[in-house]
Order: sequence, then C-alpha cells, then structure tokens
Amino acid sequence: MLSDPINVAANAPNPALAFSVIRSDGYGAERRDAAGLYGLVINHSTNKSGDRHYVKVTKTINAANPYSGLTSPQSASVSLAISKPSFGFTDAELASLVTVLLDTLASADAGVSNLIAFQS
Repeated sequence: MLSDPINVAANAPNPALAFSVIRSDGYGAERRDAAGLYGLVINHSTNKSGDRHYVKVTKTINAANPYSGLTSPQSASVSLAISKPSFGFTDAELASLVTVLLDTLASADAGVSNLIAFQS
C-alpha cells in the first residue's frame, strides 16, 4: 500500500495536497484531501491479457447555476488508465509512455484547452 497520506507538492495554481485513505480494499483505494475538495481513486485489476491500473483525481466546488442562481456541488475529474500486457513491456517503458501522454497534453499543438474544445 502507498503511504498514508500521499503528499503532493504545490504547483501553481494548485495547492499542496495530502490525500488520506477513506476506503481501501484489495483492488485499490479512495483518498481525500483534508479540505474535502479533492479526491483520488487508484484501482488495479488483472485479466487474461494483462494488468490495468487506473488513477482518477476529482475536484468538487460549490458553483452557482447560471440559469437558476442556485448553488450546488459540481465535480470535475481527470483520469489515466495504464494497460500493461502480460509480456513485452517493462515498467520503465510504461512510465515513458505516461510521460509521452503528459507531454502531449502540455504541448501547444494539442493542449488540454484544445481537447476540451472537442478538437482531435
């Protein structure tokens, strides 16, 4: 099991976070930060073609509905799934592949803002 809490350094505009376990089983864990705004889910599964590892970060805020003016909790999430076949790839090669994904998202040619504007 990972350390409890998982400490994440601040990286503007995001604050430093400490994700503490709120639920855990043999397949993963759910964690929350102290303020309850951020959530972290980590799951693992194995099937006949290999292993799958899933990570999701969620942030919940209270936001005003622009139509009714009522305030309600709204959540956004970002996730990453790593599928490792039973042979052919090392852990280092998979880590490199994750870096390619993160670098692609950070590039001016792709970028998160382009992706959420339905560009592909």
